[in-house]
Amino acid sequence: MLAEIITIGDEILIGQIVDTNSAWMAARLNDIGIRIKQISSVSDDKQHILTALAEATRRADIILITGGLGPTKDDITKKTIAEYFDVKLVENKDALDNVIAIFARYNRPLLEVNRLQAQVPENCEVILNKNGTAPGMWFNVDGKIYISMPGVPHEMMYMMDDTVLPKLKSTLKLPFIIHKTILTVGEGESFLAERIADIEDSLPSYIKLAYLPKLGQVRLRLSGYGEDEILLKDKVNEFAAKIVERVANVVAAEEDIPIEKAILDFMSGKGVTLSLAESCTGGYIAHLITQHPGSSKVFLGGVVSYSNGLKESVLGVKNATLGQFGAVSRETVMEMVAGALLNFKSDYAVAVTGIAGPDGGTPDKPVGTVWIAVATINKTVAKKLTFGNKRKQNIERSAISALSMLNTLLHENGE
Repeated sequence: MLAEIITIGDEILIGQIVDTNSAWMAARLNDIGIRIKQISSVSDDKQHILTALAEATRRADIILITGGLGPTKDDITKKTIAEYFDVKLVENKDALDNVIAIFARYNRPLLEVNRLQAQVPENCEVILNKNGTAPGMWFNVDGKIYISMPGVPHEMMYMMDDTVLPKLKSTLKLPFIIHKTILTVGEGESFLAERIADIEDSLPSYIKLAYLPKLGQVRLRLSGYGEDEILLKDKVNEFAAKIVERVANVVAAEEDIPIEKAILDFMSGKGVTLSLAESCTGGYIAHLITQHPGSSKVFLGGVVSYSNGLKESVLGVKNATLGQFGAVSRETVMEMVAGALLNFKSDYAVAVTGIAGPDGGTPDKPVGTVWIAVATINKTVAKKLTFGNKRKQNIERSAISALSMLNTLLHENGE
């Protein structure tokens, strides 16, 4: 069963907002066995919408549309859909009662433009909006299902969860889709692909392997499609286990979570703590860690020691070390990580110093030069990395590389 998502709105196409609706909808549909064929964004233009609907109808069994259902003149989705099906707009009593109740609740006058929101194409089944005035609409035409919903995220989400998904599951005979994700760090997708080529070649036709690379990490996602859920899970897990065994040295997690979350879970389970000494990453590693609930069980804190003075006064880096070797050096990062362990009294520490760019480089230390150290009381590992001249990417790559090194040290120590 294939679906297509069409998002409508000039604000998406000019980059004023990011289309988060499609990603959320795609994940929810996938959970119930509906595969997404295509996602399209079109402008608030009647002909564009009509063309998108016609093309989607040829490709998919289910067409989901969001946006353009508001009360203003630029919201033309409803009228355009009525034209597409060659039907009239009629006032729906349930939708009108909903609009009236909402305005009464907030003691606001009901304008004619708001009353018009209760008008819907005569061939639709109304989906009441419990969080707004624009009703959703369900069409079943020539064996195809069309669902139009508001573009306001929380209105669409409630409508999907409360009505659309249950109705799709009860209306259609849907297959099972099983996903299994393996997070790897520190090895490129081409090297991974070469290492597991024979396993990939042996996959049955109903299981696919996808490589999802992202700055120093690659997610390997196995996706199985079929009617027998138990058999599907068993087979997906069987091949996942083969892959994990083959590339165990770079596996950070056997679920679809970011590397810092995998590390937090692992360290929390072992009862060990972490501190940070960041320079060129400017607190980005701390941000990645603290965005996750429960991070305080592991993360004690750290310092963003951008200046040499703070490296000396807070972390105990020697003035002579900075003078002789510079802030971006093996010697400095080793003293930074030792200072974090000592001063913050954590079991593990990570230190990063480098030149993020776009300026500040020298012939022997160009922009993108980064030193990273990870340590525990019994062992310290330091590594020099050289990235490009893009500041944001250098910060992100430094953070992921540091977390990757920490992950390796944790497993080497048998934590």
